[in-house]
Amino acid sequence: MSRTITLRLKDSVYNLLRRLAEQDNRTLSNFIETSTLRYIEEHEYADEYEMAEIRNNQELNRSLKRGLKDAKLKKGRFVG
Repeated sequence: MSRTITLRLKDSVYNLLRRLAEQDNRTLSNFIETSTLRYIEEHEYADEYEMAEIRNNQELNRSLKRGLKDAKLKKGRFVG
């Protein structure tokens, strides 16, 4: 389901976003949504280099496997 939000922008920012949306042949709304999702993907997920580092970190992987095993056994407590 789509939601409507109100967003207050400086004229200069609005004009920049509008121009970029037009260049990308998108509505302003779609441009903002797409740009936001791209930003999240780039900043919230590990890239290929980070994943390689994670995969090669043996101690981290042992710790993650122990944590997964404990979670499956409902051992310990979860802190939120």
